[in-house]
Amino acid sequence: MPSFPLPLRRLLVAVLLCGAMLAGTTACGGGDDKDTKAGTSASPSASTTAQKQKLAKTRFVANAGIAAGATYQWIVKPWKAGKFKKGADGRKVALVKAGLAGALTYNRLKAAKKNAEGDPKLSKAIAPLTSGIDALKDLPGKLRKGEGTDSVASSFDDIINKVKGAGNDAGAEVKNKVPSTSELRNAG
Repeated sequence: MPSFPLPLRRLLVAVLLCGAMLAGTTACGGGDDKDTKAGTSASPSASTTAQKQKLAKTRFVANAGIAAGATYQWIVKPWKAGKFKKGADGRKVALVKAGLAGALTYNRLKAAKKNAEGDPKLSKAIAPLTSGIDALKDLPGKLRKGEGTDSVASSFDDIINKVKGAGNDAGAEVKNKVPSTSELRNAG
C-alpha cells in the first residue's frame, strides 16, 4: 500500500467513511412505496431507556478509565517516586507531563460526570463528588509550575479513587486506561 502524508490519509479516510455512510443510508432507505404514499414514513426508532442507561455507563467507564490511567501514570506514580521534588532528575519533564495529565484528567472527569447523568444509580453515586471534580480545574497549572505538588497529586489521587469507587458501587467498574503520550500532548 502506498504511503501518503498524514493530512492526505485523514482526508482519504474521511471521504471513504462519508461514502460508506451515504451508501448505507441509501441502501437502507428503500422501503415499500405503499407506506410512503399512505402517509406513514419510515423513521428511526428511539433508543429505549435501558439502552441509553447502558450507553451512559459505558461512556462513563471509558472517560473515567482514561482519567484514572492518566492520573496514575503521570501524576501519582512520579509523585510517589519523588520526581516532583526539587533537584530530582527529570523534574521539569515530569511536571509538564503531570500538568498535561491533570488537564486531561479534569476534562475526562467532567465528561464522565455528564455521562453519569444518563443513569440514575450512577448519577446518584457521582453527585457527591461534583465539587471535588470541579476543584481540580486549577490544579494542572500548579503541577506544571511545581507548586504544592504533594497536595495537588494527593487531590487527584483521592478524587480518582472516589470516582472509581462510586462507579463500582453503581455497577460500572472503572479500570485504568493509560492514554498514549501523544494523546496526553493533544489534551493540553
